[in-house]
Formats: sequence, structure tokens, C-alpha cells
Amino acid sequence: MLREDVTEAIRSAVFEELAAVGYARMSIEGIARRAGVGKTAVYRRWRSKLHLVLDLVSAIAVQGLPMPDSGSLEGDLRLLYEVTSRALRHPVASQVIPDLQAEAARNPEIAEAMQKALREGQHGVANGIVRAAVARGEVRDGVDEDLALDLVSGPLYWRSVVVRAELPKGYLGSLAAATAAALRAL
Repeated sequence: MLREDVTEAIRSAVFEELAAVGYARMSIEGIARRAGVGKTAVYRRWRSKLHLVLDLVSAIAVQGLPMPDSGSLEGDLRLLYEVTSRALRHPVASQVIPDLQAEAARNPEIAEAMQKALREGQHGVANGIVRAAVARGEVRDGVDEDLALDLVSGPLYWRSVVVRAELPKGYLGSLAAATAAALRAL
């Protein structure tokens, strides 16, 4: 039986190691050292660093984002953007996400896991926001789900992860208002 506290220590160490040295330079030895365990403890759980990272990316997808429920489309979007923005600005996430994206360009297994994690996590939340807005009469029924996902998720991700620009004061509120208007126009 594997000890859950050891597994969690290893998972935390992976994020720290990814942020510190990146995927390419990350090693099982470094992860074990950060976790305070032997290499065998890591290998009992995962065959390689690839499988370890794939498992963690998949676990993040399962956790997903909380479903906002403010009572309005714009309010729900604002809450989602606040949570997402905080997560993307986290020092570990701001290092790990771009590094894993670069690795995904070279490694189809990482690409598939990243796509699944990002798409499933965001898709469920975006659909929930749109369904709630439809139920309140704020958005017409039958909105294209993929287009709605692009509108909801794309701008903040672009600005925070791709461009890595500081968000000016009031940006999240303006983005929520613009996204709500775009969803209503669909």
C-alpha cells in the first residue's frame, strides 16, 4: 500500500522542480530530494518523469475550476476571471504552464494530456456559465459551445500566459462585460 502523504509530497515536489528547472532538466533524483524520499518511492508510483507529469496534468483537469454562481452572466464571468487570473499568476503556474507548452510542441503525449486537461477543465465551466445564462434568459439557447469556450477562455489565457502582460486595473471587469456582450450576440 502506497502512503498518500508520500504521494502528495512527490506531487508537490514535481511542481516545485518544474518551476525551478523546467521539464527538460527535471529529474527523478531532484524530485525525490525535494520530496524528502528515495527515488524508489517515486518509481513505485510512476515509471518515468513523463508519466509523473502526465498524471499530474490529468489530476489538475479532474479538479477543474469552481463553478461561479453570481446570478448574472457578467458576474459569473468576472468571478471565473478572478479565480483563473490568480491561478495563472501563481509563481509555480506561471513557470510550469509555458514550459509544459513548449514540451507539448515536442512530445505528443504531453500535448494530448495538456489539451485534455485544459479543454475539459475550461469546457465544463464555460458550458455551465452559458447554460446558467440561457436558463436566466441572458443568452439564447443553442449557442455554439466551442465558440463560447473560445470567447470565455481565450482572451485571459492569451494575455496572461502567451503575452505574459500585466493586467491593468479594471481589466477583468471590462473583459467580463465584453465577453458577456459577445456571448449575447451569438
